[in-house]
Parts: sequence; structure tokens; C-alpha cells
Amino acid sequence: MDGHHFLETAVVFLLATVIAVPLTKRFRLGAVLGYLLAGVAIGPSALGLVSDTEGVAAISDFGVVLMLFVIGLELSPSRLWVMRRAVFGSGTLQVLACAIALGAMGYFLFGLTWKAATIVGGSLALSSTAFGLQILAERKEAGSVYGRQAFAILLFQDLAAIPLIAAVPLLGGAIGHDAHAAPDIASVVRVVGTILAVIVGGRLLLRHVFRFVARAKSTEVFTATALLVVMGTAWLMELAGISTTLGAFLAGLLLADSEYRHELESNIEPFKGLLLGLFFVSVGMSVDLGMLAAKPLLVLGMVALLLAVKAALILPLGRLVGALSMADSVRLAAVLACGGEFAFVLLNLAQQNLIINASQRGLMVMAISLSMALTPLLVLLASRLVHERARKPDREFDAIEADTPRVIIAGFGRMGQIVARVLRAQGIQFVALESSVEQVETSRRFGGTSLFFGDPGRPEMLRAAQADKAEVFVIATDDPEANLRTARLVRRQYPHLKIVARARNRQHAFRLMDIGVEEPVRETFYSSLEMTRHVLESLDMPPDVVESRIERFQKHDDQVLRAQYLVYDDETALVQTTKEALHDLQQLFEADAVEERVRDGGK
Repeated sequence: MDGHHFLETAVVFLLATVIAVPLTKRFRLGAVLGYLLAGVAIGPSALGLVSDTEGVAAISDFGVVLMLFVIGLELSPSRLWVMRRAVFGSGTLQVLACAIALGAMGYFLFGLTWKAATIVGGSLALSSTAFGLQILAERKEAGSVYGRQAFAILLFQDLAAIPLIAAVPLLGGAIGHDAHAAPDIASVVRVVGTILAVIVGGRLLLRHVFRFVARAKSTEVFTATALLVVMGTAWLMELAGISTTLGAFLAGLLLADSEYRHELESNIEPFKGLLLGLFFVSVGMSVDLGMLAAKPLLVLGMVALLLAVKAALILPLGRLVGALSMADSVRLAAVLACGGEFAFVLLNLAQQNLIINASQRGLMVMAISLSMALTPLLVLLASRLVHERARKPDREFDAIEADTPRVIIAGFGRMGQIVARVLRAQGIQFVALESSVEQVETSRRFGGTSLFFGDPGRPEMLRAAQADKAEVFVIATDDPEANLRTARLVRRQYPHLKIVARARNRQHAFRLMDIGVEEPVRETFYSSLEMTRHVLESLDMPPDVVESRIERFQKHDDQVLRAQYLVYDDETALVQTTKEALHDLQQLFEADAVEERVRDGGK
């Protein structure tokens, strides 16, 4: 690719991306779909603006290499240990069940060899990490129960991709009778030996290398060293006949628990994002619209089969193993049913090693691309479906007959009941709405006369509760998403109401603050302060000192919360403010201790 054509290609890529990605994001369909559509538009099967698809693919493959390196950085042993049950439990079952089912279908229905069926089944069992995590982030559901389960399964899929990538050269051979032969033992030994050499050598050298470079205090040199490690390890793997992505992943894994992890991740992230976007554009360019026009039933049938099989296996997995509700299981299946970016890597390698032919690869790339393109739509459909079902009550909502309340309480669980008891003791009129029939029936046995069965997220229920005449609206439900929906509704329809809302954690508090809730009440914060008070008193610390320390910490943490709210979408800034807050708090406590010693010495 000469200089002129390079500039022309770069301009076409950037123009297509600038047009397609904002459009898809505007309709909440995700940036990855925008990259795919941009690639389809400029590729040979559509406008034909870029013809050198092989050259583009060679450059864009480095985006996958960098993504594997960053994933390896995130997989520290401590993080894996915390998530071990979800990652190695649900993740293992999902990959094995889907790989066996899809591989068996390929073998028996499509006439694949056992080698091809193994690689195809394993590759199709993997979902799109880039798609899944981006959809969860855009919908702000990464911290939900099903979001954490999806992240754990995607994490295991990334791990499972590594042995699959390593296995492709071992299974390689001419398509025909040799495809049924057993893998070469010498190849297995070479692959295992190279991997062990990289692991041992990396453990002995990498930290010392980065420690030496860090002394130069040059961000550019540090970034260059990180890229050198990634590319060097990938090159060594390529020399040994192993996938370059495996080398990048191992390099990241070796540095996962080092003190340079966060700096490496922040330096690599811009390169990874740009090249990964280029990778998805190149995938879109490889989509053969002529094949779709020539074999529409076959292609669409493969897409439907892929989505149906994976969804049918993931749905019960979420219910039985992940202990998710039916609604969350449906959402999980919608996010993970598509194919993934690693399937493109695996299928390319499988074709290069003569395990599958070009026609088979083209059909599967088309099916995976279409399944990924349909994923945002499936997620939207699943969300609306489960919301409609969730909103259908087990019985008719209660008719609210009460005096005009000063306070409305949404949710009558642990927190809502305490608020209600104090209000009742003070003679303050309130109305409580609870969407659980069981909770309503249980509470009414203890005299909950102002409690009604109803969904506080419904406008008609708020009108019946006379929200327009109330002064304070308390949101005490234990579902963060329900809290946010109710807060948005109340803020929009009853802006005069003072909202006091329960927050699950800091991220939930930030989202409530986005809506206009000025002081979210973090549900475990004050109980944790009280527990800390008991701990310090048990250590024979004077009561006045304990009170001073608790008060100091509470004020400081409130200030940090408001400072972090300004940057909570920026993970790097969030980590930095947390470190600075810890340092500041230590200095405040030290200053308090000096002041107390001076005061005591003056007595």
C-alpha cells in the first residue's frame, strides 16, 4: 500500500466511521455495529471504495492483539479468585454446552470433519466481549446482577479463546483424509515448550525491564516499552507457529499483578480502541453481500440457528447456575447469544491451516456478523419484553384511599419500614407503595394501614397517592434500576417534591445525582460508620476521639463523593481521585492527632 493509496484509504475509513458510528450510537445500537456497517459500506461488496482488504486486515489484526493484552492485564489472580465461581462455573458450562451443541450440529448437519467441528463449535460458542461490555456500559447495566454474570462468562470466554487459538495449528492439515489424523506430537511439545519459556522468561525479566524504564520518567518511552513487550511476545509466538494473540495475552497476564498495570492499561487503551475499531471495519469489509443475495435462506437460517441454540442453552444456565430471575436470564441470553470477534480470528486461522475452506469460512463470518448486528436489537426487545412482564401484577393494584400525605414511601422493605415507623410515631401522614404482594401481606399483619400494593414507577399510582400534594418522596426499594426509573418519573412529573433516595453503592449514587437527587443515602454507609465506631471503642480509644474521627471521615467522604461525581465516567480519573482521597484523609488524621497531643500537653 503506497503513500497515496494509504492516505486515500485512511480518509475513507475515517469518513465512514464518523458517519456510521454516531448514527448507530444515537439509536442505542452501539459503536461496534457502526464500525461493521461502515466496513460493509466501503467494502468490495458495496461501494468498493477500499479494495485492499488483506492489507487492512493485516493492520487491524493488531487491534485484537492489543485487546488480548489488556484483557490479560485485567485478569489478576486476586480478581479471578473473587469471581471464581461465576467465571469458572457459569463460564465453563456455557462454553462447553454451546461448543458441544454447535460442533455436533456442524458435524452431523453440515458434514464438517471432527477437527473442523471442534474449532467451529468452540469459536461459535464465544460471544462478543467488545459488543457485550459496550452494550452493558451504554445501558448502565454493567453493575446489575445479570451484568456481572455476563462479565464473568465473557471473561471465561476470553480465557477459553486462548487454548482454542493454540489448538488451531495443532489440528491443521490438508482438507481431506489428512483432516481426520491425530495432531502431531512434536507440534504439541513445541507449543507447550514455547508457552512455558515465555511465562518463565516473562516472570524473571518483565518487572525488572519496566522498573528500569520507569526511572526515566518518560511516558513516551514507557508506552514504547509496553508496545515492544506486546509485539515482541507476539513475534516469538509467531516464530514458534503459535497465534500472536496468545503471546499478547500471556504478556498481559504476566503483568496483571504488577505495580505498572494501571499505567500500562491507560497507555495502551488509545491504540487498542483505534485498531479494534479498524478490526471491526475490516470484518464488515469481508462481509460478502453477494453471498447473502445468492444464499439468503442458508445464511439467515444459520443466523437464526446460532442465536436460538445459544439462547436456549444460556437461559436455563442463568436460572439454575447463576441463580438469576427469569427477566435477568432473558437479558443475559440476549447479550451472549451472538457470535464474537474471536470467532473471526479462529476461523481465519482455521482457513490458513486448511481445517476449513474459504466458502465455509465466508458463510460463518456472514452469520456471525449478522448475529452481532442483531444483538443491540435483541437486547432492546428482551428489555421491553421482560419489563412488560415484570409490570404485570400478580393481582390488581390496590385502590388508594388515604388522607393527603406529606410523605410518599416507595418500597416497604427494611429501610422503608423504619422510615414509616418514625413518621407514624411523629404523627406525620404518609402513603407507602410496595410492588411485592408477599411484602404487603406480611407488613399488614403488623398494622400497616397506610401501606398499599402498587408499582411506584407507574404514573397512575402516583396520581392516586396524591403525589402532587406531598412534600417528600422516599425511594427505598432494593432494586437500583427500579429506583432510577421511579426517580426519573418523580423528577419529571413532580419537580416540587424533595426526593430522598436509597443508593446501592457509589455508582448508583452517581446515577441518582445525574437525575437530580442531591443527597443519595448509601444503604450501608452509615451502618459501616457505626460499626467502625464500635471497633475503635473496643480498641480503648477515647469516645471524644472516636467521635471526631468518625465525623471527620464522614465529611471527607461526602466531599470525595461529590468530587468523584464530576469524573465518574472516567475510570482513570476515578482511580486517581480515590488514591488522592486516601492520602488526604491520612494527612487529616495525622493533623488531628498532632492537635490533640498539643492540646493534651497544654493541660
